[in-house]
Amino acid sequence: MAILKITKKHKKHLNNPFPSSSASASTTIPYVKGSLFINAKTVPTSDQNLFFPIGNAFKLSCSPKNGGHLSVSHLSQPTRPIWSSIPGQAFLSAAMADTEVEESRGSFLVIDRDVHLVCNHQIIDGIRVINDNCRFDQNLEEHEKVAADYSPCEDDAEEKVKKIPSLLITGRLFNKTKKTKRFQKHGINASIQFEAKRPFVYARYWILFSQKTKHQVGFEVKIEKPSFISGTKKQVPSTTSTASRIYRGFKKRMSNRKKRLGWCWYLSKPKGFVLVSSVEEEEMGNFEIPKAEEFNRVWLTYSSDEKERFYGFGEQFSHMDFKGKKVPILVQEQGIGRGDQPITLAANLVSYRAGGDSSTTYAPSPFYMTSKMRSLYLEGYDYTIFDLTRPDRVQIQIHGNSVEGRILHGNSPCELIEHFTETIGRLPEIPEWIISSAVVGMQGGTEAVRRVWDELRAYDVPVSAFWLQDWVGQRETMIGSQLWWNWEVDAQRYWGWKELIKDLGDQNIKVMTYCNPCLAPVDEKTNKRRNLFEEAKELDILVKDNKGNPYMVPNTAFDVGMLDLTHPKTGTWFKQVLREMVDDGVRGWMADFGEGLPVDAVLYSGEDPISAHNRYPELWAKINKELVEEKQEEDLVFFMRAGFRDSPKWGMLFWEGDQMVSWQTNDGIKSSVVGLLSSGISGYAFNHSDIGGYCTVNLPIVKYRRSEELLLRWMELNSFTTVFRTHEGNKPSCNSQFYSNQHTFSHFARFAKVYAAWKFYRVQLVKEASQKGLPVCRHLFLHYPNDDHVHHLSYQQFLVGSELLVVPVLDKGKNKVKAYFPLGESAGWLHIWTGKVFSKQGTEEWIDSPIGYPAVFVKVGSIIGETFLSNLKSFGILL
Repeated sequence: MAILKITKKHKKHLNNPFPSSSASASTTIPYVKGSLFINAKTVPTSDQNLFFPIGNAFKLSCSPKNGGHLSVSHLSQPTRPIWSSIPGQAFLSAAMADTEVEESRGSFLVIDRDVHLVCNHQIIDGIRVINDNCRFDQNLEEHEKVAADYSPCEDDAEEKVKKIPSLLITGRLFNKTKKTKRFQKHGINASIQFEAKRPFVYARYWILFSQKTKHQVGFEVKIEKPSFISGTKKQVPSTTSTASRIYRGFKKRMSNRKKRLGWCWYLSKPKGFVLVSSVEEEEMGNFEIPKAEEFNRVWLTYSSDEKERFYGFGEQFSHMDFKGKKVPILVQEQGIGRGDQPITLAANLVSYRAGGDSSTTYAPSPFYMTSKMRSLYLEGYDYTIFDLTRPDRVQIQIHGNSVEGRILHGNSPCELIEHFTETIGRLPEIPEWIISSAVVGMQGGTEAVRRVWDELRAYDVPVSAFWLQDWVGQRETMIGSQLWWNWEVDAQRYWGWKELIKDLGDQNIKVMTYCNPCLAPVDEKTNKRRNLFEEAKELDILVKDNKGNPYMVPNTAFDVGMLDLTHPKTGTWFKQVLREMVDDGVRGWMADFGEGLPVDAVLYSGEDPISAHNRYPELWAKINKELVEEKQEEDLVFFMRAGFRDSPKWGMLFWEGDQMVSWQTNDGIKSSVVGLLSSGISGYAFNHSDIGGYCTVNLPIVKYRRSEELLLRWMELNSFTTVFRTHEGNKPSCNSQFYSNQHTFSHFARFAKVYAAWKFYRVQLVKEASQKGLPVCRHLFLHYPNDDHVHHLSYQQFLVGSELLVVPVLDKGKNKVKAYFPLGESAGWLHIWTGKVFSKQGTEEWIDSPIGYPAVFVKVGSIIGETFLSNLKSFGILL
């Protein structure tokens, strides 16, 4: 039986400062490789390719050459595969393995342990066309009758079918022996000879291809429980006589469960695990595999081009192109440093894996698109690893026993984003006020807000809102001042709360606040009106531990309870908490966290907590979105950092979380650009970062404090993102602030006006995003995919829409940047500060960029560009 072991590291100190990365540690199972066989007795054979329809817009080709392979293409481009297997090699494999999850304060590491068995070879026994209108409980004869109407053809005719056909592939997975120990590190493949003492293992599978939209092919993979053949008998039973039963039985069960559970179906699937422990270090013994157990690993392996570039995977902070890398898809804290030194070393030393690495992120997505205009995403919420380390293939490892996903067709990156977001959802148009002027993030109470407000007016700073995260009050802990996680206004800190909101509102300035899905015990808080933790505990809507008690999750200096978002009472209760805040006049809020659901938690729904972990931020967004829709007030908005694939459907606005106050690559100002652009490709059309970064470290040996130069450059950068919002950081007194001196105030005023000068275009882009899913800020790949140089760019420059080119200064002490003007643009680029035109395509130029004059260009002849320049003159920014 496969084992799941959970090891908590919350209280472990003096840790290894150089732990293995999430991508490398989580894939100790070697690269899976096996052979593909096509059963000539049951699959029609020919010297030429066979073609099978998938709906009325796609086809599957079956080639007998080089051992056989399959490919899927769109009928509009029948010779361009959007997915293809590798000739002679299995594209589906499965295994049963032990799993360990290490957990520490929002950081998670999934590790493959002992592999009990693997079926890495594949036989195709049948390829059948079936009609969507057919009942899934038909017998084999009825299936064959339907399939006869769609006989494979050897020419490439685009015959219009009267009924929308789906395609069912059946077959078997098998190995040669059962392996008793961990597999060799050099890989599992057909050439390795194992001992023949153990039983031969096989399992039947089916794969259903169906057209979902005119640009999407859906695929569903189901693998039956493994069967064992002892002795010397090696013939694998055929699936021909049982294909209908397999398909009928699973499809019926799946359909019924989907109807009953909705999207919880993905999370309640049996994983074949037995939970051994959720304690500190513990050794595992050897366990036998009962025949009834299901696989808990599935691999999809298919073809890629050596020069193919891979983009997407949600919000990623270190890389744009993922070719040659492994990408784990698991929601978690991004970490402190993420590989930048010395901070990552220090963070890991103090708290287990607190530093994170280049693959840790709050908002991953099992989605990508490539430079070859191929795109795929997985449905469901299982932990997944995309392995792109081999030049000729993609291998996806799914921690589950079935897979669902979609293959997308498109002729450009923008088309692929549009087709992707058509299904997963798009962000709505956000209120105009939040994209009009500066959002001032500060703390300190009523007097502090009124004082800074007066200073902002003196410097003529256009302001849309004050964001007051400390509205709930603060307390002193062992690590400094921290918020009371009890979501009501602290009437002592913010006396005259409603009057403050009204006075600001009279000047068209909104008030924004802060909340998250956790609640802290507040017995020690003297001026509380409600004790939300106790209320939630009484309602029994907190996540539980395995003893049935509220699961107290460690969070820095105090423990908190987490809302069980699968409980039917939770949404109603928490929306009432938010409604009180909104009724006071609050127009927006940060909906923080969502990435820390413990993987050994017990949920009301009974869901698998590992998969529920990835879904939790979507549920958190959904509650906030429902409150906005129920209030029917068009000026409400919330923003979040945690997310998953479908978060654009449930969210409204995103921010990138807690970057370091540094110039570094993996977790500083540069990473904020990478996160902005990668998330945009993945459907997060509206995103931004804290101006100046957030995470400050002021230890005797390691110091990261926000310098004035960094703050000023971050203002310049964020004046060209969707939202222009400041943050004091976790240690305000150590950081330079916009209100620190005359220079910082003046610079803030200048770039708040620069931001306001292109508001007209921002409004257009926000509307376009709500209709097509295209991001406001774009990697050049989206508009210049055929320019090879563009694929080498990450944080260096980006587009705003299609009309503005921004090349920010992201290095300390630099006053010049290298701008690249892409191939494929007929118009030249005009430098907004000097008026110089750069019209030579595919060239780099050094551009002077002193503080206050970042390198920004508009297209020559662009109405957008001309209007932007005119507005800059109106604000007195341009002469």
